[in-house]
Amino acid sequence: MSTGPIQQAFEDARRRRRTAIAPFLTIGYPTVDASLDAVKAVATAGADLVELGIPFSDPLAEGPTIQMSSHHALGQGVTPAICIASAARLRADGLKIPLVFMGYYNPLMSYGLGRFCDAAAESGVNGLIVADLPTEEAGPLRSAAEKRGLDLIPLLALTSPEPRIAAACRDGRGFVYCVSLLGVTGARAMFSARVRGLVEVVRRHTSLPVAVGFGISTAAHVKETGEFADGVVVGSALIDAMRDGPVESAPERAEAYIRGLALGAARPTGHRGQGS
Repeated sequence: MSTGPIQQAFEDARRRRRTAIAPFLTIGYPTVDASLDAVKAVATAGADLVELGIPFSDPLAEGPTIQMSSHHALGQGVTPAICIASAARLRADGLKIPLVFMGYYNPLMSYGLGRFCDAAAESGVNGLIVADLPTEEAGPLRSAAEKRGLDLIPLLALTSPEPRIAAACRDGRGFVYCVSLLGVTGARAMFSARVRGLVEVVRRHTSLPVAVGFGISTAAHVKETGEFADGVVVGSALIDAMRDGPVESAPERAEAYIRGLALGAARPTGHRGQGS
């Protein structure tokens, strides 16, 4: 199977001996224009790919920060159609790095799975993460995504049994997203050492790159995670940084935050990443 843009981004980071950084930004927070400016800003700061959050009324996997950003965006009338148009705007403005929609199944199902995947691919999106879609029930969306060249990225938890890990890895595309915490998203001072074990199990079942998210918030977290994973996903701490000041300067704060986070991205000697 050929390597798509998402997997290629991880491979490029590995060649540069870096842990890949994947910021999460909610489309429409604090405004649609500011969120798109923030995407461009984090790309300038060194992001390897960006997750674009589709606002949803019941984001059960999210902690208070991302819930706040999602509800704020919904209050401004942000819909999946606006998210798709936003991705197209980013591509029209010259953004090159991979884009991944992250959201929940109900809005996609309501839009129509095939119709949504058609529009997402046409807008320049490269992959999808659906937080509440179990591997066992992902067949219809996976089929629709694969027909449009979109990677359906599996999300695995510390509690995932090995047969589910094996199935998710078999069907996954792009990368495997490992959740570092028992609970919802949100910045933490420390995150569970158990995620290293989860990554080791995942690597037994796939050669795809592995990223760790939920709780990543500091350069030290990036450095620690880079000892055993290929990338990190950061969301809540980034949105907190954007919230801490005037709306008009939120993109600049996002850029500064990712630049600081990237200080931990230099990969240590002997890293056990993909292809090693």
